Amino acid sequence: MTVSNEKEKVTNENIMILTGNHAAAHAFRQAKVGVISAYPITPQSPVVEKIAEFISEGKLKARFVKVESEHSALAVCCAASATGSRVGTATSAHGLEYMYEMLPWASGNRLPIIINLATRSLGAPWSVWTDHQDFITIRDVGWIQFICENNQEIYDTNLQAFKIAEDPRIFLPAIVAYDGYILSHTMMPVKLENQEEIDGFLPPLKHHINLSDISNVKGIDPVTTPNIIKRAEGTAPGYYEYRYALQKALENSINIIKEVHDEFFKKFGRSYGNGIYKTVDTNDANTIIFTMGSVASQARIAIKKLRTEGLKVGLVSLKLFRPYPAEDLREFFKDKENIIVFDRDIGYGYEGVLSYELKAALYGLKNRPNIKGFIVGLGGRDVKTEHIISGVHKALDAFKKGIFTNKTDFLGLNLEELKDYDESTYFKGG
Repeated sequence: MTVSNEKEKVTNENIMILTGNHAAAHAFRQAKVGVISAYPITPQSPVVEKIAEFISEGKLKARFVKVESEHSALAVCCAASATGSRVGTATSAHGLEYMYEMLPWASGNRLPIIINLATRSLGAPWSVWTDHQDFITIRDVGWIQFICENNQEIYDTNLQAFKIAEDPRIFLPAIVAYDGYILSHTMMPVKLENQEEIDGFLPPLKHHINLSDISNVKGIDPVTTPNIIKRAEGTAPGYYEYRYALQKALENSINIIKEVHDEFFKKFGRSYGNGIYKTVDTNDANTIIFTMGSVASQARIAIKKLRTEGLKVGLVSLKLFRPYPAEDLREFFKDKENIIVFDRDIGYGYEGVLSYELKAALYGLKNRPNIKGFIVGLGGRDVKTEHIISGVHKALDAFKKGIFTNKTDFLGLNLEELKDYDESTYFKGG
């Protein structure tokens, strides 16, 4: 377990200097989460350590359940959520992978659990540094997935995530992700809202299941058959109908996500684009950088330098990864000429996940933009401004030459520094 010895600093009323992990913990405190179950893993451990501190000091009335693994942590969260409690936890990398079996159980049972994910590389080889591989590998388990660029956004997104997940039109779990170390352990000013204002924005949970009333004992039996079952008391859906309902809830959640984002902006004055993606300098841009998380933060610097070269380059920073906002992206990109995608992940055997998902989303456009993908920053490798600028130039040069490929290039590799490197044998394990 990593132990954080930092002392939070108060600069003025309601503004504190916080790490991303502690911004998440404060959001849980002010959301009045009732049950937290967690197992420590770097770099998320300070989230739940801080929550445990809040509970011990009487600042949060909640039950903290200590368990022997991340699988058990999410199992406890599922059980607690089914009793009608507001529930959350945090994890990273292999902790999230160890939870994997329980992830579809949470979404399939429509349990509005919130997980904070401090992103971290997956082994092997072993690494504790950041990329987005853990975040993208759970895209098919039915969870809403957000990713943040700064610590204020972590705090704000958590508060919105509880309201979104608990909306009766949705009832789905959600993940709030942010880059390990780059945000999890970096301190920034974060404005904490007054508790009474948050209570007005985020009312107590009214759960659709709630097994806590022992005078009316109920149980959850999610075993289904392939087809609808007809009983005297009514019909029961088949597995197929349950999957359809889950898919429609995810699709419909995009509008609710926008609603909650706009309500938050109206109440607290902070906005993150339209709640599903953020834009920078896109009005006059014919070339758009498309990315998310820490890479988007670096791209903000890169586009300023590219514009000094006379290139009209803008940025779209994806905030909502699941459900994938294909329709909104099609509308935005329909008049753009070039898109350069930077992935901090790999869709192994193909290309970067953001790259191929965007290509699929834009397939229906009559005049599709040129799209080129790059992979950067795996395993915590620095994503430098020059990498992004270089990628933009390489992509634009390829487009001018009429070169279009599904190959995703890697930027920032140092293969030439490997002793006795020989590509013909290196990639065969030699």
